Amino acid sequence: MLGSGGIARAHVAALGRVPGVRVTHVLGSDPGRAAAVAALASGATATADLDAVLADPDTHGVYVCGRTADHPARTLAAIAAGKHVIVEKPPARDLADFDAMAAAARSAGVRLMVGQTVRFQPAVATLEAACRSGRVGDPRLLHLNWYVGHVWPGAWRSWQLDPRQSGGHLVHNGMHPLDLAIWLLGGRPERVFTRGWCTHAPEMPTPDSFHLTVRFAGGALAMIEVSYGLRDPGDVLRRMVLCGTDGTLAHHTADDTAPSDGGPPAPLASTGDAVQRQAEHAAAVVAGRAEPLVELRHSRWALAAAIAAQRSLETGRPVDVAAGGGDLDG
Repeated sequence: MLGSGGIARAHVAALGRVPGVRVTHVLGSDPGRAAAVAALASGATATADLDAVLADPDTHGVYVCGRTADHPARTLAAIAAGKHVIVEKPPARDLADFDAMAAAARSAGVRLMVGQTVRFQPAVATLEAACRSGRVGDPRLLHLNWYVGHVWPGAWRSWQLDPRQSGGHLVHNGMHPLDLAIWLLGGRPERVFTRGWCTHAPEMPTPDSFHLTVRFAGGALAMIEVSYGLRDPGDVLRRMVLCGTDGTLAHHTADDTAPSDGGPPAPLASTGDAVQRQAEHAAAVVAGRAEPLVELRHSRWALAAAIAAQRSLETGRPVDVAAGGGDLDG
């Protein structure tokens, strides 16, 4: 595990529950925090030495977490050492770095997958399977309302609020709903228009709520509302409506069983075990038993759309999504 923050902690805990998997190292610049994360998995060693991690023949794959700005260099180093890589979203701040990562993995013959955890949420997986079975015909419209517990102020570290390191809020978090739209609509985003608002903390340097309108190749449309403005950290409210030429599919988190004791929000049945499901899939990918659920071409489309969405937010104008990417666009 290359990283020792909150996301790394969740991944290490999940990997520790996968039969046949051993977490060998947890890399972190803070020795105490790295040791605390390593303690979640039997036999894991905390370290600050990346070269030692990558030189270990017992390490077959790595999770790349931490600052987005560090993802490309760590991914390329792991690939050069012959390791398979699961890299947290966003995999990079720009497409050139992502293309270099994908090309290196292809040349080295190792697996590279972006950790789009939302795909592993039960409700999302069920909706996608129903869509692929033909129940809606040709999917043409996705309406997504995505609200989560607010993180303002103080819950994020400074790097997440620094566009030079994170790429901006819509790059950092926008890849989640954009990848979901790509997966369900089955196409490449071509144009995006974004608006944003500060709903809870006007003093923060980025909006916490957004509206994205995304046009896809072939004419499909996604209307995405994202907000980090719910009162309680960890709270989730989501509504998905997918319309096609032959029918409509929908899901709302209100259909899940919710806690009623007034305590902290409990994980919803439709979202709660996604990190564990991703860990199990990642283990199968590294072992060669499964193909990555998240295709690199989809990750490139999502990153390109997120970069365009961030630019649209900054300019107030619609922005065309960059194409290219060679055989990843196939």
